[in-house]
Amino acid sequence: MVKKNVVITGAGSGLGASLAKKYSGLGFRICLLGRTRERLQRTADMLTNDYSIYELDVSKKNEVTEVFQSIKAEVGPIDILINNAGIGVFDLAENINEDAVHQMIDINLKGTIFCTQAVLPDMKDRNEGIISNIVSTAGLEGKVTESVYCASKFGVRGFSDSLFLELQDSQVKIYAAYMGGMKTEFWDGIYQKDEIKDLMDPDDIADIIMDNMKPRKNLSVKEVVIKNHRGS
Repeated sequence: MVKKNVVITGAGSGLGASLAKKYSGLGFRICLLGRTRERLQRTADMLTNDYSIYELDVSKKNEVTEVFQSIKAEVGPIDILINNAGIGVFDLAENINEDAVHQMIDINLKGTIFCTQAVLPDMKDRNEGIISNIVSTAGLEGKVTESVYCASKFGVRGFSDSLFLELQDSQVKIYAAYMGGMKTEFWDGIYQKDEIKDLMDPDDIADIIMDNMKPRKNLSVKEVVIKNHRGS
C-alpha cells in the first residue's frame, strides 16, 4: 500500500503535535510545518513512522509556495492538509495593537488560505484529498477580549464554507473543526496552569477530528463543533 502523506501546520505543539502522533501511529508519513525547528523536532521525536520537517511562516505566500513544492518533490502528493497554525492575542478591542492585529489576520486567516491554495490544484487534478481547517468556536460566536481573534476565525469559517460549495461535485473534501479551549501551550503567558486544568485534552480532540475525517461511503462530515463541559 502506498504510504499517504499528511501535512500539518503548527505541528510543534498542542493539537498539531497530537494529530501528528496519531496519524503516524496509523502508518501515515507526516510533514511537520512550523516556524521553530526545535519544536517541530520535539514532535518528530514522538513519531513512529517517516516524517519530514519544514520551517515555514504560513503568512508568507512565497515561503508557502516554495515549501509545498518541496514537499511534493520530496515525498509526493499531499493526501491530507491540516491547517492548524494559529495565534491569539486577547484584550479589549481598543487595546489590541497593530502588530497583534496583523499577526492574527495573517497567520490564522491568510495562512489558511495560502496553504490551501498550495494544495488545491493538485488535489483537484487527482480528484482526491482532504483539507481540514482547525478553526475554534471563536469562528462561530463573538467572545469578550477576543474580537480580532474571532474576526480571523470567522474569516476561516467563511473560507471553509465557500470551499465546500466549490468542491461539492468533486472528491476533494473540506472539513472544519470548531473546538473550545484545550490544555496546550497556546495559553502560555495568558493563563496559569491551574486556570486551564479543566480545558479539553488535545489528544481527545485529535481523536474526534480524525474520526470525523475518515472516508465513508455515501456521506461526508462538513464540520464538527466540540465544546467542554463549561460550554467554551
